[in-house]
Amino acid sequence: MKRIFSAILALLLPVQAVSQPADEAQARKARSIAQLQSEGVPTIDHLPTIAPENESTRRKTMAVVQRTIALAIVAVKGETGDHAMGQTLIRQFSAEGFFTPKEQAFMDDPDPSDQDRTNFTWRYEGVHVMLWALGIVPDLERPDHICDVPSIANTLRELGTDGLMRRARLRPQAELLDAADLIYRYDWAAVNARLKGEEPPGGLDRGVVYERHYALNWLIGYMDQDWDDISTDT
Repeated sequence: MKRIFSAILALLLPVQAVSQPADEAQARKARSIAQLQSEGVPTIDHLPTIAPENESTRRKTMAVVQRTIALAIVAVKGETGDHAMGQTLIRQFSAEGFFTPKEQAFMDDPDPSDQDRTNFTWRYEGVHVMLWALGIVPDLERPDHICDVPSIANTLRELGTDGLMRRARLRPQAELLDAADLIYRYDWAAVNARLKGEEPPGGLDRGVVYERHYALNWLIGYMDQDWDDISTDT
C-alpha cells in the first residue's frame, strides 16, 4: 500500500509544480480585472496573463537606479531644451554610461526636434514608476493624472545617485508583476477607446498609461527587450 501511495504522489507532484505558476498568473489577472470593473473600466477576458514570477526578470537594484537617473535627465532636457543643463546633470549625477543608444543620441544633440523633446519629456512618468519600484515613492496611484514632477526633482536633487542607491529597496517581484498586469489591462482599455474614437474610460490619461506600461514591462523583463525596444502590446 505504501508503494502505491508513493507512486501516486510522484505522479501528482509534477502536475502541482507546473500548475502553480499558471494559478499565480490567473489569480493576478483576476485581481486586475476585479479592480478595473470596480472603476467602471472595460475589460476583456481573453487578454492573456503575464509571465508568472518564476519566468520574469528580476532587475538588479543598481540597474533600476541608473534607469531612474537616465530617465530623469532626458526628461529634463526634453522639457527645457537646455543642452548645457543636460550635460551638467550628467556630471552632477555621474550618469555617463546610464543612457540607451537613443537616449545618448538625444543627449548629444544640441538642437533636438520638438517631437523628440515631447517624447522624452513624457519619461518623467517612467521616473515615477522607477521610484515606486525602488520603494522611494509609497504608492503608484491610478493612472488618471500626470506625476508630480517638482516632487520627483526635489527627491533626486536631495538624494543624488549615491543616496538613491543607499535608500533603494526594490519591491518584491510579485508587487512589480501585479502593477504590470494591471497597467496592461488599463492600456487595453485606453487603446480600445482610441480605436473607437472615444475618450479613455474612467478618466484614464492615455499618455500616463502608455508610459507606465512601457516602464513596467522593462522592470519585469517583458520579452527580454532592451529599453529602446520595449513593446506595449495589448
